[in-house]
Amino acid sequence: MKLSEIKNHLNKLDQITFMLPNGELVPTHFHVTEVGKISKHFIDCGGTVRKEDVINFQLWNADDYNHRLHPEKLVHIIELSEKVLGLEDLEIEVEYQMENSKSQIPNSNFDTIGKFSLDFDGTNFLLTTKQTDCLAKENCGIPAEKPKRQLAEITNEPCCSPDGNCC
Repeated sequence: MKLSEIKNHLNKLDQITFMLPNGELVPTHFHVTEVGKISKHFIDCGGTVRKEDVINFQLWNADDYNHRLHPEKLVHIIELSEKVLGLEDLEIEVEYQMENSKSQIPNSNFDTIGKFSLDFDGTNFLLTTKQTDCLAKENCGIPAEKPKRQLAEITNEPCCSPDGNCC
């Protein structure tokens, strides 16, 4: 979702809810502690220099249970960020601290910050998982797509039969 899209959605809402990929809602007393631009300048495994820019929102929970961020307030924060930081209409990435996440490291349990893409289902902003990918598949020998075959091609190939002694 781009910055202009979230503003359009916010202008039609009475309340803001963010839903995690597992279906749980971010607690209603969250804060948007940062709105900014993150630039990533890197080289991929194929030697191509690349640059990616995203708008970053950081969500945070505090012990302020009476706090509720209203849509018009978030629109104001976004518009101020656009003006002061010169933000462009870029894709949004959301950071959210997943409390007490079960780590992949055995015998450990710690909080970690997740990075999510953003979508909207008409009611909730959806924090969607981001995936890693190889950006230079052609240089790594990874086919772009698994070759597809017609069923007729497969059935014309010799196959085992009960009397064929192939097994």
